[in-house]
Amino acid sequence: MDFLRRGLRRKQISWNGKHCCAGSGTSSEAQENMPRSKRPIFTVQKHQASHLHYDFRLEIGGLLKSWAIPKGPSLDPTVKRLAVEVEDHDLGYAEFEGVIEEGHYGAGPVLVWDTGWFEPLDANQGSASLSMMLHAGKLEVHLHGQRLRGGFTLVRMKDRPQQWLLIKQRDKDARPGHEVVQEYDTSVLSNRTIEDLEAAVAAGTLDTYHCG
Repeated sequence: MDFLRRGLRRKQISWNGKHCCAGSGTSSEAQENMPRSKRPIFTVQKHQASHLHYDFRLEIGGLLKSWAIPKGPSLDPTVKRLAVEVEDHDLGYAEFEGVIEEGHYGAGPVLVWDTGWFEPLDANQGSASLSMMLHAGKLEVHLHGQRLRGGFTLVRMKDRPQQWLLIKQRDKDARPGHEVVQEYDTSVLSNRTIEDLEAAVAAGTLDTYHCG
């Protein structure tokens, strides 16, 4: 699948409003008092490329560290979702929504399925610790999104360094037996679906974008 091949390429994707291009600690209490723009952001983009998947992105070290999740995130703590580490993206890509033109990198419609901010699950660790956790291969974070909330663990598989597992923690936001990606198929920004984006391009009311 495309996202598995993407996981083998280490490059950074930036976004300038029309083209996406390839290029080369604070306490929990203090974070709560930060302006929203200072909190590390996360986003989940639903992406209908050659295969439908969900791009899970966390702001770490000034970039969006990114994983492609074939089946999407889950709120069920018993479910372990494969998350393939892919290219870093610039922060400006977090709210990208549109259709990437055929023949270009990542061709297909993209919508913002969820977005918000996050913090280390351990209240004694600041956001500066996120890079260390990433390097160690285990991230435990609390998401503050519209559809994803509460604790999540992202852990690297020992024998497959580009492949991780995303697991919901057992907390008040867990929903055993529930498939949140089946409940919601629209953008949290525009309320559009993947089909709406494709129809808008076909009708000439939405431009396509170039990537790569």
